[in-house]
Amino acid sequence: MDQLRELTPQVLGALVRRYGHFDLAEDAVQEALLAAATQWPREGVPDNPRAWLITVASRRLTDLLRQDEARRRRETTVAALEEPLVPEDIPADDDTLELLALCCHPALSQVSQVALTLRAVGGLTTAEIARAFLVPETTMAQRISRAKQRVRGAAFAAPEDMAPVLGVLYLIFTEGHTASSGDRVSRADLTSEAIRLTRLLHRALPEDGEVTGLLALMLLTEARRAARTRQDGTLVPLAEQDRLLWDRALIAEGTTLITQSLQDNVIGPYQVQAAIAAVHAEAPGTDETDWPQIVALYGLLTDLTDNPMITLNHAVAVAAVDGPRAGLDLLAPLDEDPRVAGHHRLSAVRGHLLEQAGDQEAALACYRRAAERTASEPERRYLSERVDLLTGAPTTRSRPDR
Repeated sequence: MDQLRELTPQVLGALVRRYGHFDLAEDAVQEALLAAATQWPREGVPDNPRAWLITVASRRLTDLLRQDEARRRRETTVAALEEPLVPEDIPADDDTLELLALCCHPALSQVSQVALTLRAVGGLTTAEIARAFLVPETTMAQRISRAKQRVRGAAFAAPEDMAPVLGVLYLIFTEGHTASSGDRVSRADLTSEAIRLTRLLHRALPEDGEVTGLLALMLLTEARRAARTRQDGTLVPLAEQDRLLWDRALIAEGTTLITQSLQDNVIGPYQVQAAIAAVHAEAPGTDETDWPQIVALYGLLTDLTDNPMITLNHAVAVAAVDGPRAGLDLLAPLDEDPRVAGHHRLSAVRGHLLEQAGDQEAALACYRRAAERTASEPERRYLSERVDLLTGAPTTRSRPDR
């Protein structure tokens, strides 16, 4: 039920705020959700579903903590349980923001932050998260369990710095938009969940420019999903996408958000990326795209963040304005950057620009190197198609996605 999924972080946040003990609180919430899924269809949804869930979960958590106290002697905790949490004790504002901050605690690795966020705030099962990241369920269960242990006792409060939370949501979305491994170009389950969570965050912080910018960026990027692959799963580059398939409702919403945000806030990296996405979305085709404006925005973005992946996209935009050699010059320093020097996308973009420049042999070498390095089967097929095309072998013509 969508309602239960929406309520999950609110209920879990309320329990963690009151009692701590992230792992036991989550177990109690899962039992309350199971009870709701069983009883509500038969007895009807209660007038206050959130209060019902919190009451049931609180009673179960009380039992769990008392059982645990027999082993661990948590006298202070048990003393606080003489009066179980009831709806009247719950603050008017839900605790989703604080729960997000806890899941993105700096003591956790980014991988653990993503997994814990999807589990605790997103409501995904451990099996679903494991499938999304192509690891065994036991591995993901261990990862999530260790993450819960590491944040045990951490302060439960709204974050002073939103950057870690936004970074985790962005990572979830980008992994969904362009899967780093596997046989699919994208994973709609991850992009939709990232958008849902970012909407929750935006409702809590509507005046935060970077929260708004991230939501706009996700919407404008997600709008192109239906056009990014053919029926057989083949990657379709931006220049060849059927823009009639782009979701105009998402584009309109994203454009409105970023336009308002740029007027009212100090500009941050997510806002600039959303502005770039809006320029692409508003163009009827690649040739009509305002590439000089995109180059200028990438220049601003480079001043705001040190991210070599941004430089890759910047180089493609510069090539559209000043020619492929100018774009290649921009790529040259990345050969010494350990974050990207061995990445398949550096070889793929360089191959694309070398092909534009007419250096077929060098382009072939780059495409082959990129195909060897990628863990994504659709990207490997696409890069192999580029090799076949340049060598004269029969293939479906396509260009790099950017």
